[in-house]
Amino acid sequence: MDSATRRWRAALFLFMLAAGTGMASWVARTPAVRDGLDVSTGAMGLVLFGLSTGSMAGVTASGPLVRRYGGRVTISAGATLVVAGLLVVAAGASLPLAAGVFGGLALFGGGMGLAEVAFNIEGAAVESVIGRPVLPVLHGCFSLGTVVGALLGMALTAVEFPVGWHLTAVAALIAAAAVRSVLSLPHGTGKEAPFGDSSRQGGTPGRSRVWRDRRLLLIGGIVLAMAFAEGAANDWLPLLMVDGYHVGATAGSLTFLAFASSMALGRFAGGPLLERYGRVQVVRVSAMTAALGLVVVIVSPSPLMAGAATVLWGLGASLGFPVTLSAAGDHPHDAAARVGAVATTGYVAFLVGPPALGFLADRVGLRLAMTVVLALLVVASTLAGVLAPGRRADAEAEPASA
Repeated sequence: MDSATRRWRAALFLFMLAAGTGMASWVARTPAVRDGLDVSTGAMGLVLFGLSTGSMAGVTASGPLVRRYGGRVTISAGATLVVAGLLVVAAGASLPLAAGVFGGLALFGGGMGLAEVAFNIEGAAVESVIGRPVLPVLHGCFSLGTVVGALLGMALTAVEFPVGWHLTAVAALIAAAAVRSVLSLPHGTGKEAPFGDSSRQGGTPGRSRVWRDRRLLLIGGIVLAMAFAEGAANDWLPLLMVDGYHVGATAGSLTFLAFASSMALGRFAGGPLLERYGRVQVVRVSAMTAALGLVVVIVSPSPLMAGAATVLWGLGASLGFPVTLSAAGDHPHDAAARVGAVATTGYVAFLVGPPALGFLADRVGLRLAMTVVLALLVVASTLAGVLAPGRRADAEAEPASA
C-alpha cells in the first residue's frame, strides 16, 4: 500500500471516529435534554424525528452529490452540517427550546447522512485498491468514537455539566478532525460522467438500474433490519434503562457505553471472522446474537441482567451494516451506486425508527416496543443467504454455503 492510500484510509478512520464521538455525545445526554425540555417520551420521539428526517434527506442527496462532485466535496458539506447542527442543538438545549433541538438534529442528521454514504463509497473504493476488508474497521472507528462519546457523556452527566457547553466543545473537536480528514482525501472518488454523456448511452442510468436488482433489494432489507437494531439502541437505550428499569441517568449512560463498546469490539474483530466463516454465517449468527440480547433486555426482571445483555445486542448488531455494504459493492459495475442504494435503504430505519418506537412506547413502554426490533432481526437472519452470490473473498472461505 502506497503512502497516499494509507493517508486516504487514515482520513476515513479519523472522521468516523469523530462522527461517532459526536453521535454518542448527543445520545448520552438525551435524558438530560428530555428533562430540560420537559416533554413526554412520545414528544421526545417527535424531537428525534428531526434527526431521522435530516438523515434521510442527507442520504437521499448524498449519492447524486457523490456522482456529480465526488466524495471529498460531499464529505466537506456533510461535516459542515454536522458541526452546525451540534451547535444549534446545544443552543436549543440551553434555552430550552424543543424546536431548536429538532432543527439542530435535522442539520446534524443531514450532515451525517451526506458524509456517511460518501464515506462508505470511499471505504469500498479503498477495499478495491488494497484487496482487504476496510468497511468493518471503518465502522469500528465510528463505534470506538461512540465509546469515547459515551464515556465523556457519562462523566459530564454525573457532574451535571451543562449540555449546551458539552455539545459545543464536541462540535469544535469534530470541526478540527473534519479539516484534517478532508485534506487527505483524493479528488473525485465515485464521480461519474455528467448527464448527456456515456451515463445515458445504451439504456438506463446505473442509479435506476440498481433499484431493479432483486438481490440488492434483499441486501437492503438486511441493512434496514440491522440498522434498525443499531439505531434503536442509539436513540432509546439510555431512556429505556431510565424509564423501563428506573435507574439513574448515569446508569443509563453506562449501559449505552457497554453497548457501544461491544459494537466497537465486534467490528474490529470482524475481519478474521469474515475470512474464516464468510458473510452468510457471520450475518446470520450476528442477527440471532442481537436478538438473544434483545429478548433478555425486554423480559429481564433485573436492570443488571438487562444491562449485561446489551453486550450481546451490540456484538450482534455490529457487523450487519458494514458487511452488507461490502456485499453491495462487490460488483464489477455500478459499485458506488449500489453502495449508495443499500445505505439509503438502511437509513430508512433511522427515519421510521425513533418516532415509531416512541409512539408505541407511550402505549406499551419502551421494553415491549423493542419487540419490533426483535422481529426485524429474525427476518435479517432468514435473509442472510442472499449475501452468498457474487462474493469474492468469501468464495474461498465458505464454498459449502455458496
